Amino acid sequence: MTTQVIVLNGGSSSGKSGIVRCLQAVLPDPWLALGTDTLVEAMPASMQTSDAGIEFAPDGEVIVGPEFRTLEAAWIEGVAAMARAGARVIVDEVFLGGAGSQQRWQKALGGLRVLWVGVRCDGAVAAGREVARGDRTIGMAASQADVVHQGVVYDLEVDTAQAESMACARTIAVHVE
Repeated sequence: MTTQVIVLNGGSSSGKSGIVRCLQAVLPDPWLALGTDTLVEAMPASMQTSDAGIEFAPDGEVIVGPEFRTLEAAWIEGVAAMARAGARVIVDEVFLGGAGSQQRWQKALGGLRVLWVGVRCDGAVAAGREVARGDRTIGMAASQADVVHQGVVYDLEVDTAQAESMACARTIAVHVE
């Protein structure tokens, strides 16, 4: 069975988006890139001003409420449906709940061939990228660098503090069947 979904999990500013773009360039087949940022951008602005939605606290903490979780569940099922319909999908995710987040994805992606990839990046390096980006709440990168990997099981891990996005993408591509 060929790989149908690649799930990249890492904290904010860990380098996932760069790896996704490089994977799309090096993999022989077309792959859709979808992720948590896409989901948040698709939500109405009111979701970012409601306790039931998603809140980005001044210290970088991300707090999600029940309405966000409902939409997220539908989103995850939708991504799985696209893969089942024949699309090859790269998911750019931030497992704020560690193993619990992975379990939600595992349930939805049941029966599909998935490559689970941990995107590691030293918190200080990610924090520097966060400042340079200018579009993230300061503190998110450092607070997420380790917590998103707690209890998560991977097929493969890459470290963007040690290797550029293209090198990481090539390492991942070798494991795609």
